[in-house]
Amino acid sequence: MKNVYLDHAATSPIHPEVMQEMIPYLTEHFGNPSSIHQYGRRARKVLDDARQTVASSIGASRNDIIFTSGGTESDNMAILGAASALKEKGKHVITTQVEHHAVLHTFHELEKRGFDVTYLPVDQYGRISIEQLKNELREDTILVSIMYGNNETGTLQDIQTIGSVLDERDIFFHTDAVQAFGLIPIQVDELKIDLLSASGHKINSPKGTGFLYVRESVPFLPQGFGGEQERKRRAGTENVAGIAALNKAVTISQAERKDRYDQYVNYRNRMKQIWDEQGISYVQNGSAEFFLPHILNVSFTEVSTEVMLVNLDLAGIAASSGSACTAGSVEPSHVLTAMFGTDERTKSSVRFSFGLGNTIEDIEYAATETAKIVKRLTK
Repeated sequence: MKNVYLDHAATSPIHPEVMQEMIPYLTEHFGNPSSIHQYGRRARKVLDDARQTVASSIGASRNDIIFTSGGTESDNMAILGAASALKEKGKHVITTQVEHHAVLHTFHELEKRGFDVTYLPVDQYGRISIEQLKNELREDTILVSIMYGNNETGTLQDIQTIGSVLDERDIFFHTDAVQAFGLIPIQVDELKIDLLSASGHKINSPKGTGFLYVRESVPFLPQGFGGEQERKRRAGTENVAGIAALNKAVTISQAERKDRYDQYVNYRNRMKQIWDEQGISYVQNGSAEFFLPHILNVSFTEVSTEVMLVNLDLAGIAASSGSACTAGSVEPSHVLTAMFGTDERTKSSVRFSFGLGNTIEDIEYAATETAKIVKRLTK
């Protein structure tokens, strides 16, 4: 049996070159970057080099980059750090119903702290209405957080228009770019993005690495306390080995971005072509026009998500529902529920996501086995 990993949106394998870059900082170069001796200076250079690499990848200033443990911490820091610094100006904040839980649960926390949160709905393709966003803006609106590309459906939001709308009204704009970074070209000045979250383990760096971009003009209060690392914005000794790895991963992802994009679009199209040839029933979830290339979310409407995932796993195929598994059952995704309500497709969705190590042969195998499973289960 062939094993095929198609869950790269959950986590990705470490690139071999990234691993090699990391090893010396786990062994011989172990210094604390806050130390002034040669061991510390060598570690400090790793941080400085990586900060410049990350900043250049999004058109930012190196001083605006904060290294974090990943997307969740970056989202938490961005939202809580900005909102707490701006609360005297206003307590109205806006997000969407389809954000990652790292964002949604942080906004729930803001509600507990007395903030007024607006959760924007989305259409059947997972996109917000720009007009509705404009209508929800108020004099006391201080922060809007809208994800770049959805982690379940791959749907892209109109970040450039959103950024322009908010910039005209002097409202700060945060975007969770965890899935988009490395595949979609991002220039924070052009897009009017004030805060941006990204994660290393989605771009073939180890888990526990990531960064937060905070524009210098954004009022920001740290959410952790201790030393003065990261320009007093994130206390704690930096993960030097992880940051060295992140530096390499960002460098590779930027160099290969266009080729990866085209490759993953080809994978998406090939999967759907095989399903069409096999004559199985499925419906694609998300936008067919505005999408992340590596995520393909489909509903096999006659087969439940849980049954489908178990059978895929037995066939050696790792995929995902993109939703939470609890008590032996798969709950309908909050993203798909926001898009479709109680429609049956929310209970039969599967997310295939592509990445490093996948080949066209893998995709053809997975698509063919998926078709066999659907046919067997719908006899």
